[in-house]
Amino acid sequence: MQEIITTLENNVLTMTFNRPAQKNAINQQMYAELAKGLERSLTDDEIHCVLISAEGNTFTAGNDLKDFLQMEMTDATPVQLFLRGLAKMNKPLIAAVNGQAIGIGLTMLLHCDIVLASESASFIAPFTKLGLVPEAASSILLPSIVGHAVANDILLAGRTLSSAEALNFGLVSRVTTDDNLATLAAELSQHIASLPIKSVMKSKALIRDPQRSEIQTQMAKESIEFANQLGSDEFKQAVAPYFKKK
Repeated sequence: MQEIITTLENNVLTMTFNRPAQKNAINQQMYAELAKGLERSLTDDEIHCVLISAEGNTFTAGNDLKDFLQMEMTDATPVQLFLRGLAKMNKPLIAAVNGQAIGIGLTMLLHCDIVLASESASFIAPFTKLGLVPEAASSILLPSIVGHAVANDILLAGRTLSSAEALNFGLVSRVTTDDNLATLAAELSQHIASLPIKSVMKSKALIRDPQRSEIQTQMAKESIEFANQLGSDEFKQAVAPYFKKK
């Protein structure tokens, strides 16, 4: 079974998490497919817009912890390629969030231009609970979106946001019913893909460029600290109950 379903239709590249039995937890093979799609989008003139969505009732439970424990974190790992792909994405990136968006499921949204959420969606970044640190430049992007007070609540205390709260704080662009999310995502992505592509790309660059170098620098700092914590006793002790439960 394809764990990332990739389709290109009407100038929209859609990448769909397809591991619902594991709550779409992302492993390295999935990161590799996601990174490949983002890299392709940079230069493929047929792609005008990228949509990230998910099968099942969970957007993603975040990183596959068992997979991460077996991985040596380097600059060339698929997860790092994916994160850098998000940072340098030059075309509109849309996410359709159904159900829980945990960890990377939340932090990847900070790089999206438009985030749609179902009414049942929720958002949590449980890094400190797992003995880890923020990733994907979320330590600067999240405060810039929701403010320092709320960002601290999310990144330090592990506060869970409902879809209504996420909309209120500016983390998501629109909230719709669970049944309507897929339709809205398809309509919006196709609408954006139909617009003059150079105009859209230049507009995105003007909006994002002031932060671009800062994002890449912070992402590199976070990756070092994340890798250090991934090999720490703190992390192993924090996730031990999870594996015992399994």
